[in-house]
Amino acid sequence: MRRMFLAVLLAASASTAMAKTPRVEEVSLEQVQALMTAGKASSVEVTRAYLDRIAAMDRKGPTLRSVIAVNPDALAQAKALDAERKAGRVRGPLHGMPVLIKDNIETADPMATTAGSLALRDNVTRRDAPVVAALRAAGAVILGKTNLSEWANIRSSHAMSGWSAAGGLVRNPYALDRTACGSSSGSGAAVAASFAAAAVGTETDGSVVCPSSINGLVGLKPSIGLVSRTHVVPISHSQDTPGPMARSVRDAAILFSAMVAADPADPATAGAVTRDYAAGLSVSALSGVRVAVVRPEGLSVEVTATFDAALAVLKAAGAVLVPVDPPKLDGVGDAEFTVLKTELKADLDAYLATTPPAVTARTLDQLIAFNRAHAAEEMPFFQQETFEAAAQTKGLGDPAYKAARAKSLRLASEAIDGMLRRAGATLLVEPTYAQAWLSDPVYGDQYGGPSSSELPAIAGYPNLTVPMGLAKGLPVGLSFIATKGGEATVLGAGYAYEQRAKARVAPLYVPQADVGEGLDGRR
Repeated sequence: MRRMFLAVLLAASASTAMAKTPRVEEVSLEQVQALMTAGKASSVEVTRAYLDRIAAMDRKGPTLRSVIAVNPDALAQAKALDAERKAGRVRGPLHGMPVLIKDNIETADPMATTAGSLALRDNVTRRDAPVVAALRAAGAVILGKTNLSEWANIRSSHAMSGWSAAGGLVRNPYALDRTACGSSSGSGAAVAASFAAAAVGTETDGSVVCPSSINGLVGLKPSIGLVSRTHVVPISHSQDTPGPMARSVRDAAILFSAMVAADPADPATAGAVTRDYAAGLSVSALSGVRVAVVRPEGLSVEVTATFDAALAVLKAAGAVLVPVDPPKLDGVGDAEFTVLKTELKADLDAYLATTPPAVTARTLDQLIAFNRAHAAEEMPFFQQETFEAAAQTKGLGDPAYKAARAKSLRLASEAIDGMLRRAGATLLVEPTYAQAWLSDPVYGDQYGGPSSSELPAIAGYPNLTVPMGLAKGLPVGLSFIATKGGEATVLGAGYAYEQRAKARVAPLYVPQADVGEGLDGRR
């Protein structure tokens, strides 16, 4: 009898312990919310589970270095949201859910917003970016800030993606010697490693969709004008936008729905209308839909096979696939670079002027001087030639800048619109990127393969990447691209594909990937 009593007591204790430490690995926002709704877990318990996982795996274990700072107020926020739930108030599907924020986005919590730079280590503004305020209002717990490619990868064209002086090098959880891409490197690696179910990244050109693709995630680069950029360390007001990153389309849609809002301080968002992008997701969204298919040159045998398999899934889902050839766009990249350099100086100077007095580098010129004075810490691997070129630009009134913006916008939007028109299609698909390349501190990023990011980034159109599976052990993604405001279209198509393909594979944290010949698996 005594033995039976002890067995029951031990079982009860184990059950209580399990309840106090809910499983968070590979668990979705919906699943965690269901646990909290059923009273099987609290926001405090879920938040603590994520914090424990970060401590065990980001600082130790595989040492991903994806989280640059944890929020000391996270558990207090979770406790307050648990009290609200107990009182009968549930704000929505994000109530009590821990979310990570890229460290170029300000939060009112006691954490610096560094953009990965030591020059901003004292940039504790105590103000929420409107996108963070919207997530907080929806019930999200701000769990911490994620590491990134320093200055969102704009300081040098020879940078090593995922490295910052403030946070070190982010490692890819699928193969630790491979890049996590950037600049939202930490958001990508952290969500892949289940340090949160979802995170916010930012993109100017590729910085959400590349780390999402390469870390086996869903990532949405929204249309310009849906999500506020206020209190986000800028590169370009023409192309910058925050975007959601998650392990499923539904989770990305849930997060994105809470991020969309008009902001009087960001005129581009004047027409933004809040809506529930998760509500309309359907497995039949591709039925009868004409889809323009771009097959870029330079794909490896493995990525080609993965892409072909994805196209077969789309066809089985009822999509009508129409091959299209992308147009030759002479000078679009050069024009975009002129825009980014010019807007970087204007927009970054404007942002730095609003930082606390403790931030002493208050212009781009002063940042350049800071980096030179701290070269051992700030420039051990690559320099700042893009910063220096931006410092020489002539301002937003420069005719050359205006012409470059008009040219790049026209070429990019006409290219996407033209492909859709020729195919009679509502959306376009192509591989997002190829496999992750080696992190290389000597030569920087050594990726020369295809990319889906440039045209929608310049045009301000949505680009959703969804996992296609693994190619030689490394994730690759499928991009769904539509015209401006087509978020519901790409999310719907991505969901219908995802639910049939079930292509995402959890990371194994292997030391290195066997990709055969070539840095990125190309033959």
